[in-house]
Amino acid sequence: MLKRVLIADDNKIVRKMLKLVLAKVPGVTVCAETADGRAAVESALALRPDLLILDVRMPELNGIEVASIVRQNLPEAKTLLFTMYGDLVGPKLASCAGVEIVLPKVEGAAALVDAIKKIVQGDSASGVELPSC
Repeated sequence: MLKRVLIADDNKIVRKMLKLVLAKVPGVTVCAETADGRAAVESALALRPDLLILDVRMPELNGIEVASIVRQNLPEAKTLLFTMYGDLVGPKLASCAGVEIVLPKVEGAAALVDAIKKIVQGDSASGVELPSC
């Protein structure tokens, strides 16, 4: 079954790179991309993606706020924070907001592909291990 992914990052180059990376992951398609948190929530509620890839620092709403709102409205959707600011987010906070994985951008595209494949397949994923909420 095809998994639909929403990308939210305020950096246009990162969004473009994410789309290129996701194009190489079998069974995954990008259903939307947004540059701010509020647009990410609106798109998620309208399009009901299977996976959200969020940056932490974005205009309007940050990635944790987006994840929390989406979790309340689409509990089946999975969330991955792909960010340079993962150290600003405590693992407990991320877990309680509904985030499955916090993956530093410095780990690169290969780690991102591995994490996405694991989420899509329902396996436990790599990245920062999050405690239960």
